[in-house]
Amino acid sequence: MKRILISAALAAGLFSAASAVAAPLKLGVSAGPYGEILEYTAKLAAKEGIEAEVIEFTDWNMPNAALQAGEIDANNFQHQPFLDNQVKQRGYDIVPVARSVVVPMGVYSSKATSLADLKPGASVSIPNDPTNGARALFLLAKAGVIGLKEGAGLNTTVADVVNPKGIRLVELDAAQLPRSLDDVDASVITLNYAVLAGLDPKKALLLEDDQSRWNLVWAVRRDRMEDPTINRFIALYRSPEVRQFIETRFNGSIIPTW
Repeated sequence: MKRILISAALAAGLFSAASAVAAPLKLGVSAGPYGEILEYTAKLAAKEGIEAEVIEFTDWNMPNAALQAGEIDANNFQHQPFLDNQVKQRGYDIVPVARSVVVPMGVYSSKATSLADLKPGASVSIPNDPTNGARALFLLAKAGVIGLKEGAGLNTTVADVVNPKGIRLVELDAAQLPRSLDDVDASVITLNYAVLAGLDPKKALLLEDDQSRWNLVWAVRRDRMEDPTINRFIALYRSPEVRQFIETRFNGSIIPTW
């Protein structure tokens, strides 16, 4: 009887371990193209015996809350400044473990055909939220439309602008920027709002590239940083096969960082 009980206990232990191994990775993402990329990667992972469930969120505050609570294993929807802000405000013990993709912000215009057409005193609308506002200012500075004070960082505001051309910066809610194109000479618009408004990223006067400081990141709880299954999935995500899928499927509107 004792041997039977021991065997039963061992069997139960093995069953429990097998169940733990078999549990799918739960990966949080915002709805849309990011989820498509994860679903494609999940098919590659399945060939290696890694089951993954992609969970889409419509509220941008939820993927980190779910990750912190252990309801998901990793997420891939946010850039580093957004993560830094959430960690600071909410005390999350969440860390980035790999670069993901750049969803490029762009400069669009219904009046100008190149940035050289923006004359002194031209009006340019930008997002009024701190994170994307700074991102827009860096893109305009890269284009030479404006300058930035020495040492300007990720919290840059219009107060840090060096403006020899007298460019008039109009701060608006990000969702309103496409509609502002009739009223300004150019607008700096995030890709999601540009696409929703029917704008073609290929016709932007300038797009961010894969060196953008606002690339998306893979994030995990600190205690899962060395998890081999999570890290293997991320390695598959950052593979030539997935890069090819992104470049073919999204035709330059989403940029791999690897």
